[in-house]
Amino acid sequence: MAFDKLKDMIMLKKMGFGSVLAIVFGSQIGSGIFMVPAALAPFGTISILGWILAGLGALLLAFVFAGLCSAFPKTGGPHVYIYELFGRWPAFFTGWTYWLISWVSSSVVVIASVACLHPLLGEYQSPYVYLSLEIILLLALTYINCKSVVLSGKFELILTLLKFIPFAIVPTIIFYKFDLSNAYILNEYSNESVLSLMPIVISIAFWGFIGVESATTPAEFVKNPSKTIPRAIVLGTLAVALIYIINNIAIMGVIPSNILAESKAPFVDAIKVVLGKNISFIMSIITSLVCIGTLNAWILTSAQISLGLAQSNLLPSFFARKNTAGSPYISVLISCFGMIPILILTKNESLAAQVTYIIDFSVKSFLLVYLACCLAYFKLAYRLNNYRKLILSAMAIVFCLFMIIESSIQSILIATLFTVSGIFIVPYIPSTKDDVKIQ
Repeated sequence: MAFDKLKDMIMLKKMGFGSVLAIVFGSQIGSGIFMVPAALAPFGTISILGWILAGLGALLLAFVFAGLCSAFPKTGGPHVYIYELFGRWPAFFTGWTYWLISWVSSSVVVIASVACLHPLLGEYQSPYVYLSLEIILLLALTYINCKSVVLSGKFELILTLLKFIPFAIVPTIIFYKFDLSNAYILNEYSNESVLSLMPIVISIAFWGFIGVESATTPAEFVKNPSKTIPRAIVLGTLAVALIYIINNIAIMGVIPSNILAESKAPFVDAIKVVLGKNISFIMSIITSLVCIGTLNAWILTSAQISLGLAQSNLLPSFFARKNTAGSPYISVLISCFGMIPILILTKNESLAAQVTYIIDFSVKSFLLVYLACCLAYFKLAYRLNNYRKLILSAMAIVFCLFMIIESSIQSILIATLFTVSGIFIVPYIPSTKDDVKIQ
């Protein structure tokens, strides 16, 4: 999702290792880290293990996408690799799922952007106040993205500069008040075994790594992509995992689990505990702006995903329509207005409950896309008779399957419905000479 912004900046210049590494950071570090500590709070110190295992899974996927990108250095998303190895219709359903869930899951970012401002809004505001502000924010970003892709890119660049401030400040400041005894399993999960809790804990933590595939999209604009991208995506994902673990442990050490579970903005509340209310106001504004930057990037990305699919004749042609400002406005409008019903339907007094519900089925949907790409990589490795890649792809497949199978039936059904819903779009997809009928 960071690719379109960088593309405007670098034009036809080839990106080096540093630029690709920036995409790895930008695509993974977003609103997730600001919301996930609250969602993981009920599980106490088990969440640390969840972060580690989720990071290992993300690293496996990083190797998979790096390998696919090296083999097919073409600009695009996951559907590009599926098209190359499985054909048009599997590519359509993969791309359709990827596009659909890219904006559905963005509703979490909308929630986070407003929730971070709770010190300014007041502790006991009605959920309807937050809902109204979420819709206003969404409409404002819809206007910006419809007005101009360039304007959206400039807006995103400014907000990106603020992204690393909280991650550097929070651990440094609050570790001197750190006490890990604050992290404990809440009563609702106290009778559960660690093994039974692991799937949901890993699923929530893995939300922070969604976007691991984004760094592979600008392959045609990267110097020596077969070496540059794998190095950047692996090292970048390792660094992201380390940032997540350190910050999550720091926050757990200053806010008791029962209070953290009800927090609307864990980073802000952690600063408030250590430095007081006035400083937390400043942090709330910074974290909100960071989340808004992530939201803007995902709106831009989801529009570009559908635009790319339409240009590949994998979506109806009207998705490729642009206004005079060069924005794929239909895609932007569908993405943004589609989020409003989700915000309304998932509204909850408990922010953690609302976010966890959306994250749960969103992660499963992304995992379906990742699983398809892992299977494609396995097929590629089999063709090349490369045992190392076969083992790597098999491990990634096992991780995806574990995460999907261990989910609740409800989450799996919702995730599957996103994919199956593409059947209703098939009759409106432009035909091509190499079309193969769906059996």
